[in-house]
Amino acid sequence: MKRIGLYLSAALIFTFAACSSNDNTPVDPVDDTPVVIDKSANLLATGASANDLLSNTNFDKLLIEIAFVEDFRPTSEAMDNFENYLRERTFKTNIDVEYKSLPPTGETELTLQQVAELESENRSAYNDGSTLAIYIFFADAPAEGDDLSEGLVTLGAVYRNTSMVIYEKTVKTLAGRSLTITTADVETAVLNHEFGHLFGLVNLGTPSVNAHEDAEAQNHCNVDGCLMRAELEFGDGIMSMLEKRASRGAAVVPDIDAECILDLQNNGGR
Repeated sequence: MKRIGLYLSAALIFTFAACSSNDNTPVDPVDDTPVVIDKSANLLATGASANDLLSNTNFDKLLIEIAFVEDFRPTSEAMDNFENYLRERTFKTNIDVEYKSLPPTGETELTLQQVAELESENRSAYNDGSTLAIYIFFADAPAEGDDLSEGLVTLGAVYRNTSMVIYEKTVKTLAGRSLTITTADVETAVLNHEFGHLFGLVNLGTPSVNAHEDAEAQNHCNVDGCLMRAELEFGDGIMSMLEKRASRGAAVVPDIDAECILDLQNNGGR
């Protein structure tokens, strides 16, 4: 059986060195000297900012920088769904989204290292005062190692505490094959699942109150129907899951289950 999966990098925690300078380096308007930005708080392991994302203790504002290649900008519907998800699960009420159009990568596939390097070159939003900044890149190339003919693909990945990539080209390809599932549906599912890992689920910075991590799928939930289930990675894959939900009249995109919600609440979330 062919498998279409959502392969995540939650268990693969990468730390990359930031470039010392790039075209996004701000300049002092008085003397035109470069302004040094402390990026260290945005270069930590996945899940390290879980409590800061969920609560307002250290940061009461969330700034989300959406970087995208032309023709691969996320749909407005998915972004609205994503913001609603954040407001539902966190205490952040002040959420700003900024969009940045980038030139084509010119790549036929992207390694996670290349994604991180592109972030270093293009990211401009970093933590500042009481503002916590997130960077999400919507890519114009599939992930390294994808085999669409075999249904083995990657739709998204988290690779730092405030960094994500959505392989939008692959998202559009899969959604285009379905008569019932839209691009916005797939984008919403991928965004919410990936951000669940930035929230620290499951055992990625947010400890489980009760044991519910899948013993056979690290950092995923073992509760049926949960957004954080490994079915979003393996087996019939995300498209099969969403289509089955749609066919029985359920919400197309699953929510996180009671155990995951309890974990978030225990770490400062709603």
